[in-house]
Amino acid sequence: MEGNTNSGKKPKHSRLERAKVKLLASYYGHPARDLKLICITGSTGKSTVAHFVHEILRTANQPVAILASDHTIKASVLHKFLNDAWKAKATYAVITAPATSLAAETFYGLPIYAAALTDFVPSSLTDQDKTTYLNAKSNLFKMDPEVVVLNRDDTHYPDFAKFRGKNETLTYGASSDSDIRVDHSKLYRKGTEANLAFGTRVFTVASFLTGEPIVSYMACAAAIATSLNLSPSVIAEGIASYIPKDA
Repeated sequence: MEGNTNSGKKPKHSRLERAKVKLLASYYGHPARDLKLICITGSTGKSTVAHFVHEILRTANQPVAILASDHTIKASVLHKFLNDAWKAKATYAVITAPATSLAAETFYGLPIYAAALTDFVPSSLTDQDKTTYLNAKSNLFKMDPEVVVLNRDDTHYPDFAKFRGKNETLTYGASSDSDIRVDHSKLYRKGTEANLAFGTRVFTVASFLTGEPIVSYMACAAAIATSLNLSPSVIAEGIASYIPKDA
């Protein structure tokens, strides 16, 4: 997928995909230049984190648009969304970045403000596919984002630790080395709660969603929001505000 030539050139299909994406961006007038793009990738939880961040920004009274899907996002859909977000005078655009879209160069050339990883779980893949999948996920972090947010608890954290944000790099998780640390969590029949620590600040976040993974997703959203200088109270209120339509 990434090519294996010694010259370092991109394979032909990759160059063609990039050319298509550049044409789309030009057709719509490069609306992404006026937006802060928050892109979330990972094996699981992308959409949940995206919706948490979307609600946090709405709570902060920030104009925000969201494009969240666990399936492939086509370049034509992405660029139309960015144009619509620009027309709606959004400041932020929260977008999920599936591996298939990253591999297809769908996000090529976009000015990524924040790139975040939920987790990397390629357990069902062969070693060859695992490498391809890792390369696809890594594409997002190779785009020089201003902010990089990584899961310190993920077993594949070392594969992504080399990526740094131009302005800030934040990690989250239960590990004592995490910038946003999960100190304690509780699972309820109809919700999830976690105590998060950032430096000397400790605050509680809670969601109506259930399950252990939700703790990590809340911490990821909190790390992204922290990089935007949003207060713990806004973060907590925003996370609590997200209720899926099918809930």
